[in-house]
Amino acid sequence: MPNDFNQTVIDEFRAHHGRVGGMFEGARLLLLTTTGARSGKPHTTPVGYYPDGDGRVLVIASAGGAPRHPAWYHNLLANPRVTVESGAFTYEADATVLTGDARDRAFARAVEADSGWADYQAKTARVIPMVALTEVPGPPNINAKSFGEAIKVVHDAFRRELGLIRKEIAESGTAGGLGTQLRVNCLTVCQGLHNHHTGEDAMLFPMLADRHPGLAPVMDRLKREHERIAALLGALRDVVSDEGADGPRVLAEVERLTEELEEHLRYEEEQLIPLLEA
Repeated sequence: MPNDFNQTVIDEFRAHHGRVGGMFEGARLLLLTTTGARSGKPHTTPVGYYPDGDGRVLVIASAGGAPRHPAWYHNLLANPRVTVESGAFTYEADATVLTGDARDRAFARAVEADSGWADYQAKTARVIPMVALTEVPGPPNINAKSFGEAIKVVHDAFRRELGLIRKEIAESGTAGGLGTQLRVNCLTVCQGLHNHHTGEDAMLFPMLADRHPGLAPVMDRLKREHERIAALLGALRDVVSDEGADGPRVLAEVERLTEELEEHLRYEEEQLIPLLEA
C-alpha cells in the first residue's frame, strides 16, 4: 500500500488529470504501477520522468539519494510489465534498466536538466538506475468519461507540456546552446501533436462530417489549421535540430506554436465538444 503522502498525490493526480500542487506543482510526474516482487499485488507510486522520444519515457530510481533502491525498482526487475498513468492516458509499458553508456548518457541528460540528480548520486554509493518505460502498442486509453471530455483532456495535456517546455527553456540559462533534454522534450511534443492531428484527420473529423453535413465549414477550417500547425511544428523541429540553436531562439518558436495552437484548440473545443457530448 502507498504511504499517506503518496496516496494524497495519487488522488490529486487522478482527480486533475496529472496536475498536482504542493512540492510537485509544475513538475513532470507520472503514476507508475508495478507488481510486487513478493506479494504479486499492484503498487502505485508517483515518480518524476523525462520524455525520451515518442512512446518512451525515463524514470530515475534515486530514492532521494538513499542507500537502497526504491521498492518500485525491485518490483519492475521482477515484473517488467508496468502500468503508466500520464494524466491524460493510461497505458501498459515494458520497463528496461539502462546500462553502461546508455545509462550514463541518460543520467547526464537528467543532470543537465536538474542538477539535483547529481546531488542525489553524490549522497549514495550505489549507481542510481535509469529506467526506460516503453509503451506497449495498443489503442489509447484516455482518462475521460465521455468523448467530449476526452478531447479536452488531451488538449490540456498538450497545453501543459508546452507550458513546461517554455518554463524549462526560460529557466535553463542556455543562451549559448540548448540542453540535450530540452531538445528531446521539444521533439517529443512535436511528434505527439503530429500523431494527434493525424488521428483526428483520419478518424474523428470524417466521422463528424458524415453525421453532421452542416459542419463542413468548421471541418474545413480545422483542417487548414492542422496544416498551419504542421508547418510550425516543422519550423520548431528545424530549429531544435540545429546544433547552434540557443534557448531564446527555440523559445520564440515554441511561443509561436503555442499561440496558434491555443486558438485552434479553443475553436475545436467550442465547435466539437457540444456535438460529442450530445
